[in-house]
Amino acid sequence: MHKETDIIYEAIANLEEITGLTISIETTRPQYDAIINVGNHTFYAEAKTNARKSNIGLILSKFQELDMNKNWLLVADYLAKDVAEVLQQQNYNYIDVAGNAHIKVGELFIFIEGQKKKSKEKKNQSRAFQEAGLKLLLLLISDPLSLQTSYRELADKTGISLGSVSNIFTELKATGFLLTTNNKRVLKNRDVLLDRWVVAYNEILKPRMLRKKYRLANEDRNFINVNTAEFGFIWGGEAAAGIITNYLKSDQYIIYYDEDLPTLVRNLRLIPDNNGNIEVYNTFWTKDLNLKYHNTAPPLVVYADLMGSNSSRNIETAKIILENGL
Repeated sequence: MHKETDIIYEAIANLEEITGLTISIETTRPQYDAIINVGNHTFYAEAKTNARKSNIGLILSKFQELDMNKNWLLVADYLAKDVAEVLQQQNYNYIDVAGNAHIKVGELFIFIEGQKKKSKEKKNQSRAFQEAGLKLLLLLISDPLSLQTSYRELADKTGISLGSVSNIFTELKATGFLLTTNNKRVLKNRDVLLDRWVVAYNEILKPRMLRKKYRLANEDRNFINVNTAEFGFIWGGEAAAGIITNYLKSDQYIIYYDEDLPTLVRNLRLIPDNNGNIEVYNTFWTKDLNLKYHNTAPPLVVYADLMGSNSSRNIETAKIILENGL
């Protein structure tokens, strides 16, 4: 529970320096990351290493689950400006290590922006949450039986190198995400693993897969009823979530498609538009990954697409997908 204690102390120290306030911190209660007292107000801290657009859905989802009779405070190592704006709009309190803050409770109002975090030397990045690791973890999470197959088979099924598979498994063991007993592999700390995958997917892999944005030539057309098999693509995001859960209606469309773009544009009558509501991405999984639904991306990918948004409806639908199994 106290894995982010250093972040909390550093953020509070900087807030004290900027505001001149005296703030107390308690980190001994296991159910909270910290209890923070500012004047006459008590806040219960929820700490995150990073708060970016890529994990805003996870952050909002966590806040929605909390007891709102308490004053909650998001404490982040880094807080992106667009995420800060969303938190302000939804009346959530936050501080970050740089000293930026939005705290509004009763007569207490602290608002600080524009503070820059001092840069630190970059550490080696985790292989498991770079492109090759994300591809491998997609298979391992989507198809648990694949955990018991050989490194060579996993390399073939994911299209990554044999050496990468070996290195990623070594790292997963070292970081507590993989346990090997009696020649059987088991994923551990699944909730944390899923959160890490969602953030890394939205931040690292998904932007690389984006091909182009479009809008419909005929915006009155019922696009969701298009025969995906005929045109050779599958749905992601809201459209896929609607198919999986029968709960969400889409007005933003994600398409996963690997073939010739001009052919797709002509057949679907799309118009290039950087602000369009149709995004076309390459797939990043191989045909060896059996799709749970024939016309949608893997549920884990759809879940991550939804959690990368700040839509409460999308987040609610993502939880339904998670509960039904990825």
